[in-house]
Amino acid sequence: MITVLLADDQQLIRSAIAMLLTHQPDLDVVAQADDGQQAVDLCAVHHPDVVVMDLGMPVMNGVEATRRLLAPSESGDTYRPRILVLTNFYDNDTVHEALRAGAAGFLIKDSSPHELPDGIRTIAAGHHYLHPAVTGGVIASLAAQPVAGQALPGVLDRLTPREREVLQHMAYGLGNGEIAVRLFLSEATVRTHVSRIITKLGVHDRAQAIVIAYQNHLVRPDPRP
Repeated sequence: MITVLLADDQQLIRSAIAMLLTHQPDLDVVAQADDGQQAVDLCAVHHPDVVVMDLGMPVMNGVEATRRLLAPSESGDTYRPRILVLTNFYDNDTVHEALRAGAAGFLIKDSSPHELPDGIRTIAAGHHYLHPAVTGGVIASLAAQPVAGQALPGVLDRLTPREREVLQHMAYGLGNGEIAVRLFLSEATVRTHVSRIITKLGVHDRAQAIVIAYQNHLVRPDPRP
């Protein structure tokens, strides 16, 4: 069971999210906070695995709350929740600031209903989860700073032509459903391709696979399909 704390200053939003998550047998909402300071305080009591964090909250915003929750503890406490940002408004600077503060995931509030539970599970497992709408800007900036060992000659030769095509659409910020429509595939088939791409490239998650796509020139930061 993955325990979850919801932090959002809009009660209606919190209630809707809590209702969505109650239908997930492996997710348990243990607390709710209406500002960043309360989120920090409640985490000290409940020790949730994941905090779903809004950014624009009173008293203490979500970025500062994330910093506080993930900062080294003077008492030696090793508890650190995984933070999944869920917000209405964002730009590249906001995304970067949240990720630099230690957030493991970033979703926007008009995401598909299944994306929030999927995002929670993904970051609880130790990976990162970025909504396709914000992936492009983040990955483009990462691609401008190559990491040794990722831009390997022939690394994309491990993929089939269809897998390369799926990876290209991933890199342009499309979600599995959108890729399925574009390539005339079922969403389940796309998910299988994504899983195989991640395995063949030897990476941990979708974002790292996309970095490799940019660094090996499968796609460029600006064009869109």
